[in-house]
Amino acid sequence: MIRQQQTLVLSPYAGLYDIVVPKDNMLRQINELVDFAFIYEELEEKYCLDNGRNAIDPIRMFKYLLLKAIFELSDVDIVERSKYDLSFKFFLGMAPEDSVIDPSSLTKFRKLRLIDMNLLDILIGQTVALAIEQGILKSTAIIVDATHTKARYNQKSPQEILQDRARKLRKVVYSMDESVKAKMPIKNVNNVLEDEITYCQKLVAFIEEESGIAQVPKIVEQLRLVADPDARVGHKSADSAFFGYKTHLALTEERLITAAVITTGEKNDGKQLRTLIEKSQAAGMQVKTVIGDTAYSEKDNLIYTKQNEIELVAKLNPLITQGARKKEDEFLFNKDAGMYVCPAGHMAIRKARQGKKGVSKNQQDTYFFDVEICKRCPIKENCYKEGAKSKTYSVIIKSDEHLEQKVFQETEYFKAKSKERYKIEAKNSELKHGHGYDVATSSGLLGMQLQGAMAIFAVNLKRILKLVD
Repeated sequence: MIRQQQTLVLSPYAGLYDIVVPKDNMLRQINELVDFAFIYEELEEKYCLDNGRNAIDPIRMFKYLLLKAIFELSDVDIVERSKYDLSFKFFLGMAPEDSVIDPSSLTKFRKLRLIDMNLLDILIGQTVALAIEQGILKSTAIIVDATHTKARYNQKSPQEILQDRARKLRKVVYSMDESVKAKMPIKNVNNVLEDEITYCQKLVAFIEEESGIAQVPKIVEQLRLVADPDARVGHKSADSAFFGYKTHLALTEERLITAAVITTGEKNDGKQLRTLIEKSQAAGMQVKTVIGDTAYSEKDNLIYTKQNEIELVAKLNPLITQGARKKEDEFLFNKDAGMYVCPAGHMAIRKARQGKKGVSKNQQDTYFFDVEICKRCPIKENCYKEGAKSKTYSVIIKSDEHLEQKVFQETEYFKAKSKERYKIEAKNSELKHGHGYDVATSSGLLGMQLQGAMAIFAVNLKRILKLVD
């Protein structure tokens, strides 16, 4: 059952809070500003309301997670600090002498209560509604960008991670049935990531289909890790890669986040624009202008924003705005690396400009891929012709939408609005350096989405407090 916490703490020591938690304390201000009753409404179906022992108040559990995001502490550390930090106990709605929870309760709360709910959109929606209520959200423009978060195991290369997980899986399987050792797929012995992925796929398939022990709980867990499809290799530049996730953000000119989409690391930034606009509108934001970098000026976005009477302040780049190129949804441009990425996730190794100089409609950029990788690619049938000595992808510039955007980007209005982009860079830095968003705290996309929801809720609340003041 849900036991709603008391609004008034009945304790002979409650007066301590008036002494040690001042009026300008951030946690006291958040308590006074935010009505956390929405937590009951969102989690009501996750609890049994007519039998069983009383559960720990869900608002208190949620506030523990919020404290973790604000102060960048582990489960154990946040519970330990709540034993003696009276500002924490005040925020949690506890009496000074009350005992704290066991840290394991936070894990259960995340897995049992917060699963299968769109917490990210719910929390952003709550803060946007609060900002509108306080009269501090007046902008009709959003700034869009993506920030990278390294996977929890980022200290290892992607291949080392797969090797380590495969080794642990084999060890668990052998402990259950050593006779399967002779039937196991042959281990990969080279340093090619694609071959390691292929081996892991064969290993998982063998255990699930032939071993007969795939449903044993400790094997199921190891299988999940080896077969985890979430963390991916993304590129910050042509020479710099990361293993993890991307958070695509929409930010108002008041520096409030109005929408977020969390994806695996290889996803293209521009493809998320429509979702960010629609999520911002669903949260209560009126969107008339979108400000972004060259990743967002692809043809589909130009068409979508024009149809919806939205100004797209994103500078054209011939490498992105390719007009009527083929397989547009398959080969995606990575703005940080300045290269195209094929459907299998492999990046081009070089590019060359072709065509008559000074005549844009006859010019094209040709991107060259490593043909040796193409030969081993599991989806080469749709892309690579057997025996070919090279694999290229060409981009041609020809589009009326691009010509219109080229005129728009030369205006003083466009140039002035473009200068607002620094705000989202600062917000990305705040998330990473102030709230631990540079590294994932758990594995898997669901864990990343929960981490993102709490971190964004925290920074939005802090911003609202500052704007109100």
